[in-house]
Amino acid sequence: MKTTIRTLFNKKEKGQKITMISTYDYLSAKLCEQVGIDCILVGDSLGMVFQGKDSTLEVTVEEMIYHTKAVRRGAKESFVIADMPFMSYQVSVEKAIENCGRLIKEGGANAVKLEGGEEIADLVYKLVRIGIPVVGHLGFTPQKINTIGGYRVVGREEEAERVKKDFKILEEAGAFMIVLEAMPTELAKELTQSARSITIGIGAGPYCHGQVLVFYDLVGLVEDIKPKFVRRYLNSAELFRKALEEFKRDVESGSFPSEEESYG
Repeated sequence: MKTTIRTLFNKKEKGQKITMISTYDYLSAKLCEQVGIDCILVGDSLGMVFQGKDSTLEVTVEEMIYHTKAVRRGAKESFVIADMPFMSYQVSVEKAIENCGRLIKEGGANAVKLEGGEEIADLVYKLVRIGIPVVGHLGFTPQKINTIGGYRVVGREEEAERVKKDFKILEEAGAFMIVLEAMPTELAKELTQSARSITIGIGAGPYCHGQVLVFYDLVGLVEDIKPKFVRRYLNSAELFRKALEEFKRDVESGSFPSEEESYG
């Protein structure tokens, strides 16, 4: 059965937590669907995790469409959300609508995710009115890393009022879900308790309606960086290395391929 916005709100209303994984490829998306993950976020974090870049800023709309298509093929029933990359929605409302529409029409996404608050409210309003569901993103917003000054917790002291205002504005504009990243637990709790929308936390404490982690962080393929909020459930990088070492050894020793692995 397909997961829809109504499915997600039903879980919220029943007090059931919503699960979300950020990933970028067919195989991992297929695994997510097999175990019943509610939402898959095709994040522009693919620029760093999948492409090895220093930030998300270089990711293009074409790349997002490519990866969203791959995820949709692996997860036909899941609710798929596509990140809108940097400068794909900031230039003009017309260009933003066109790009968001492409992620839905060509990529197969169910919704798009935009970073920001008051500055994107008019766009969110227009997108929702023409049938494109919107997920907001507040707190630490990676696309503004150059102005924020690096990765840090956002929403302490005087910043909290700004986050609260942006949250309310996004809800009023029609965002049905808002990701809260790297913000104080009590602020995320306060926002969630009064929210009409669904809140998804990543480094925002346990009180959000759901939680998201990047697939490659969760399974331990990313070793260089481990944010405080990441829980690694597996050390797959070590397992993969061992498999590759065994393959290398077997080829070099002549034991692979064996007679059983060869054609007569």
